[in-house]
Order: sequence, then structure tokens, then C-alpha cells
Amino acid sequence: MGLGVNSRSQNQGIEEVRTMQSPKFDVVADDSDHHYRNTKRSNKDNGGDCFTSTSSWVHKKIMKEWKVLEQNLPESIYVRVYESRIDLLRAMIIGPAGTPYHDGLFFFDLAFPPDYPTHPPQIYYSSFGLRLNPNLYTNGRVCLSLLNTWVGNRNERWNPSESTVLQVLISIQGLVLNEQPYFNEPGTGVFKGQDKKSMAYNENVFILSCKTMIYLLRKPPKNFEDFVASHFRDRAHHILTACNAYMDGRAVVGHYTGNGSISSSSSISVSNNFKVMMKSWYPEMVLAFSRTGASLGNFVEQLRVEKEMASSEQGRIKKKKKKKTATFRPLVIKKTKCGVRKAALCKTLK
Repeated sequence: MGLGVNSRSQNQGIEEVRTMQSPKFDVVADDSDHHYRNTKRSNKDNGGDCFTSTSSWVHKKIMKEWKVLEQNLPESIYVRVYESRIDLLRAMIIGPAGTPYHDGLFFFDLAFPPDYPTHPPQIYYSSFGLRLNPNLYTNGRVCLSLLNTWVGNRNERWNPSESTVLQVLISIQGLVLNEQPYFNEPGTGVFKGQDKKSMAYNENVFILSCKTMIYLLRKPPKNFEDFVASHFRDRAHHILTACNAYMDGRAVVGHYTGNGSISSSSSISVSNNFKVMMKSWYPEMVLAFSRTGASLGNFVEQLRVEKEMASSEQGRIKKKKKKKTATFRPLVIKKTKCGVRKAALCKTLK
């Protein structure tokens, strides 16, 4: 389910302002936290450095890639290249609406090989140790036919004469970060019972995406610090409202529209595990978003009331248990003249 017209217009307006503040494509200097920064390069080309020699074919091809990216990046993909290391590139993809990745930020570090474009670029996903997609591994591996990291038809694999970095990024956004990532797993198909498994997978993905948001705010990638803070400051209200809608069964996970409508006229079933996990991370999200300067008065108040209610409930339970504790007198055995025993149980002392 897509965004409503009003919500979509609002989102586009936010993106336009954000783009003015942070260009989609930019050349930067600091590459100190790039995953491939210290990777040894065998980059000699006819006795020179193929990445620094402007006459080398590799250098010319990478410059062409820069031009393509600068002119054709979609609104939801941002790229940073490095003035002293043209072999490195960092990309950030905003999670698409209508998916369990919505409003999340996903970072990828790329490195061009010295024989580029004969072979595709290496790519590393900043996972924070979380597996939120069958194609994105916790060790940073990105499984994609276009990168030759997964088997595929010949026309799906890297083609040195046609394939580009832009195609790679758009493929990750559209084919990997999709509405039903469960079906990205090899061997899955649209069989009986698979839809329920897909919905359960989406619940877990959304929780992991929320965790990723928190980790990014704690340690944003270099050259994206301001963007990360600005993005979550702008989207905090929408994200937290979506969390509540999912926990309450008012919207299918990943499909909160933000325009006041709900996904179904009846309540949507969500697992208890999702509710428990979401409630445990929700306060962390409110705190992290508040630190960006987001206006979250209602959400902070909601947490305060819930905390007071939980504390009151715990006190009531303890008091009830204490009240139920009873003291009994021992069983009294009496002997009659006829030798018949009588038993009398004394009343419980209050």
C-alpha cells in the first residue's frame, strides 16, 4: 500500500528541503571509516596507478560513473565519493514506503576493482550485526546477481559494457528492500501458509530496521552525520505513529500510510512476540529521536503514563499477594468418651 496523496506531497517537500541542505551526490575528503579504506590495491596499469592516472581507462570509467550518478540519482538514494580515493564510494538508500524498511536508512560501502568494469565493484552493507533481509548478511555481504555474488540468468549478471553502479543501487532498493523480502530466500514460493510466514518475517524485519535506526543515531557514518539526524528528526513522528498502529493492529506492518486511514476495516492480527519486542525498543526510539530535536511531546507523555500505570499495577499485584497470605491454626483432634475422634479446623485468621 502506497502513501496517501497528502502524505506523499509532504514527504516530497521534506526531500526537496533536505536535498538543498545535503546534495544527493557529493565529493568529500574524509574516508577514514570506509570499510575498504585499508584494503590493499593491486592498481598498476601500464606502469602507473590506474586510480590516479587520468589517462587510465579505469580512471575514465569511474569518472563516467560519477557523472551518471550525479545526474540520475533518484530522490531516495544519496552518494558520497572521495576526492583522494576515487576507487571508494559510499551510498545511502532510504527504505521505500509500503515495505517493512520504510523510513530506515541503509548504508553501503563500494570499492572499484583495478580492472573495472571487467568485474563489478565490491560492496559491503553496514548491518550492525542484524540480518534484516535474505540478501543482506550480518558480515556485510550483499547477495545479488548483478554483483555476481548470486547465480542468475546471463542477462541478470554483471555486463562490463552495460552495467553501472546506479543499476546496482536501484536494484538493491527495488529488488532487495521490497514489500515481501521473505520471498527473496531461495526455495520459497507462493504456497499455502507462506503468506503467514511472510507476515511474520516482515514483523521481525521492521523491528530490526528500528534497531538499525537507533544504532545509526548513536554512530552515524562519516559525511552523513547531519543527514541522519535531520532525517530522523523529520520522520520521527511518522515512525512512532506507525509503531503504535502496528502494535494495535490498525495497519499491516510496513503499510502505515500516515494519512489517517487504516489497512483494514477489522483488526489485524500481530504476534505477541512482535508486541513484546516492539514495546521493549519503543522507549529507546523515543529517546534517540528526542535527541535529534524532534518534537515528541505526546509520545514522551505516553511513555510516562504507561510507566506510571505499570508501576501502579506492580504495586497492586504485590499488595494482592500479601493479602492472600493466610495463617492457619493446627488441626485439633478431640477424643470422645466412646473413643471416637473428632476433628475441628479452626477458622482462618485474617
